[in-house]
Amino acid sequence: MNTQDAKRVLETALICASQPLTLRELRSLFADELGADTLRSLLDELGRDWEDRGVELVALASGWRFQSRPELREYLDRLHPEKPPRYSRAVLETLAIIAYRQPVTRGDIEDIRGVVVASQIVKQLEDRGWIEAIGHRETPGRPALYATTKAFLDDLGLASLEQLPALDVGGEPPAFEALQGQLLEAAEDAPAEVPGPAAEPAPEPSPEPTPEPAFAPEPAEAPAPSSSLFGDDGTPALPHPDPSDPNPPPPQHQPESA
Repeated sequence: MNTQDAKRVLETALICASQPLTLRELRSLFADELGADTLRSLLDELGRDWEDRGVELVALASGWRFQSRPELREYLDRLHPEKPPRYSRAVLETLAIIAYRQPVTRGDIEDIRGVVVASQIVKQLEDRGWIEAIGHRETPGRPALYATTKAFLDDLGLASLEQLPALDVGGEPPAFEALQGQLLEAAEDAPAEVPGPAAEPAPEPSPEPTPEPAFAPEPAEAPAPSSSLFGDDGTPALPHPDPSDPNPPPPQHQPESA
């Protein structure tokens, strides 16, 4: 088989695939007659063939796939004008901590955020396929260690964790703003969101200021935060209420932790 025919086979398989294809899967197209290096060279050539088109060939954590270019997204969004589900600030902060500090336990996340991590937050991220338990820390209680998945990288269009926005501890938080934006875009691009159990209605706020509820279930859906995940000093920022929300949450006076 000549090079042109081989590229046609790869192109057809990748366009028809519903998910990224690994090198092993692509080699099976040729009965393993092509080596991995030859296959990578063909994929590089195929990528260059599509450079001037609206679709590009990209290498992700779980394999290769064709996808639309980011600059064309505003046009494609018009095909699905409905508002996609958004994630709460607590969910995004938890995911960012896991992404940059993995593997971590719930206790580690609570130490950084300064509040108890609701079980619903962890479940929502697991249902979305963005985190998973990869083991247990050998301490009393053997808490689960959480890390991000290949699906998390695929949804962000990344091949490895090294491609996450750079983290400048103690400086301005552009890295977390960029990660937050990418996560929201991934949520919009996802074909369907896995909803969590409906949360119980929140009680009426009392006249006295109260701290953030320790074990209140996190809502499955919440408006997207409009600011960065962390403050200028690098510490997690508490969420600001959405002025358009008819039922704003009670005021929170939980001190921030570094």
